[in-house]
Amino acid sequence: MHLNMRKISLSLFFVMALGGCVTTGEVGKQALNQPLNISATSFSKLSGWGDDNFREFATAYQKSCDAILKRNSQGEFGKNEIFGKNQEWQILCRKFKKINKNSSSKMRAFFAQNFVPYQVTAGLNPTGTFTGYYEAALKGSLTRKGPYQYPLRARPNDLVMVNLGEFRDELKGQRIAGRVKGGKLKPYETHAEITAGRMPASQDKTLVWVDSAVDAFFIQIQGSGIVTLDNGRLMRVGYAGQNGHPYYAIGRELVKRGELAKRDVSMQSIRAWLDQNPDQAQDLMQTNKSYVFFKELKSEGPVGGQGVALTPMRSLAIDHSLVPYGMPVWVDIEPAVEGGSVIQRLMVTQDTGGAIRGPVRGDFFWGYGPQAEKMAGAMNSKGRYWFLLPK
Repeated sequence: MHLNMRKISLSLFFVMALGGCVTTGEVGKQALNQPLNISATSFSKLSGWGDDNFREFATAYQKSCDAILKRNSQGEFGKNEIFGKNQEWQILCRKFKKINKNSSSKMRAFFAQNFVPYQVTAGLNPTGTFTGYYEAALKGSLTRKGPYQYPLRARPNDLVMVNLGEFRDELKGQRIAGRVKGGKLKPYETHAEITAGRMPASQDKTLVWVDSAVDAFFIQIQGSGIVTLDNGRLMRVGYAGQNGHPYYAIGRELVKRGELAKRDVSMQSIRAWLDQNPDQAQDLMQTNKSYVFFKELKSEGPVGGQGVALTPMRSLAIDHSLVPYGMPVWVDIEPAVEGGSVIQRLMVTQDTGGAIRGPVRGDFFWGYGPQAEKMAGAMNSKGRYWFLLPK
């Protein structure tokens, strides 16, 4: 989240837990190098289309439409010509704004009249991996005292983040970060060096102190969260930058050390191990050299890559190098947890993340709170999706 990952991606946990080596079967690995293909179908072929509550979807899509309407009308909507021009989408957004958002049937008719669903495949494979992410809940204080000993740091002024895509088209989606010394960009301190206090004192600024080192670590994976301060105020924090070092999954390290079996890796199992092994927790967390800095957010929800507040269970993170923001997509995903329900609903592409790679790949935003954490931490499901493109 990235939860603008963000974004490290807000997310993204299950695949990131094993450094991208956990997929449902081998779908994820195979999909990375496969082209994005689409083929037209009909709404009658979308299982569950007639049952979805479009009133829940309307809030999310209106946010994306507000952003789309601010774009250059002659610009391309995505990086592939199949997505058309911004103007086409702006026309539909203006129409959408006028319809009755309290009527699922009218919204369903709107999409049937103005859009065509396209099955998405990675090469010839329609199935991909869908993980989940959530907005973390923490307890904290603006001053260091009592149990509040673990900092969420503000972005240092000397951190330089470079979008390599601005220099070469083939590097789109790739970034580096560091500090300028002697006219050269040098690597920034690692996670271990930052937590050991080796950053220049003038740059080491704490945004808020929290009461758990483990929570402070996991929010770096999620990319955003809500801190309940000791004075009762709620403080929403989100991604402000990253030190430029590659993410290394501590779940992968636990498997390497023989502490967990690969099949047992989840957010819950990793958190349990950290809680049960406090003397080894810091060492394990610092095998990940990546470090995320935060800022206070004033929005109504965590902000995704599109720059709009995310909507629980309606915002989807995708591979933005392939898929544009603000597009309605129909998803058909296996249950996130054992005994759960199949996920069939209309969502909006509003976010991205470091572990979200490939044509058929999604990260499902579950929202805030213990239930959202439970669902996101367990989710590693096979699924398919369909782009809804203008007629």
